[in-house]
Amino acid sequence: MSVLQLNNVGYTYDGKKKVLDNINYDFEKGKVYAIVGKSGAGKTTLLSLLSGLTTPSSGDILFNGKSIKKTDRYKYRSRDVGVVFQSFNLLPHMTAIENVVLSMDVSNKKIKNKKQHAITLFEKVALGEEHAKRRILKLSGGEQQRVAIARALSYDPDIILADEPTGNLDLSTQEEVINIFKRLADEEEKCVIIVTHSPDVANMVDEIYQLAPYKKASKTTENN
Repeated sequence: MSVLQLNNVGYTYDGKKKVLDNINYDFEKGKVYAIVGKSGAGKTTLLSLLSGLTTPSSGDILFNGKSIKKTDRYKYRSRDVGVVFQSFNLLPHMTAIENVVLSMDVSNKKIKNKKQHAITLFEKVALGEEHAKRRILKLSGGEQQRVAIARALSYDPDIILADEPTGNLDLSTQEEVINIFKRLADEEEKCVIIVTHSPDVANMVDEIYQLAPYKKASKTTENN
């Protein structure tokens, strides 16, 4: 059964500019997906819709068979979906472990020992305890992205959304990060959805969805 479904989803900016039209995608647990397409195809808009930050102009998005329009959107965003960004979006004045613990606090999910839970998450993304105590700016780009993944996992969401997660990384680190996502899907049944421009990343996932820029249908003229 799909954990997330898009049924005839469309989106229009300001009621005028249509970006997405009649999108039908199914996402299952235990798989890594890539959403690819040229600039302007609506990849970022689609990610915003999947995360519950934006509401479709038409159609519906179902989480575990229920419309997210009818769910607690804050709970959905803070517990059911974890988001990983290209620019990491970590708080630089905090340590790695403080960033992850803060995410747990925001989710309001009951976790007995948050610091120990964070250490366990760091182990999952191949970071040691010494990294956990460092301030974010003392970490490399690849290490910061691992912290960002640990933060997204902090409240155990079913879905991980990743927006160009390897865009600022070299090829070797890129492969390591994608392998982390694959392990999360294989071993923990996470549904991982990656928006990417990279053919290398797309070639590493289980399934690819290709988004094409929306084109308004042209009018036909009949010759009498």
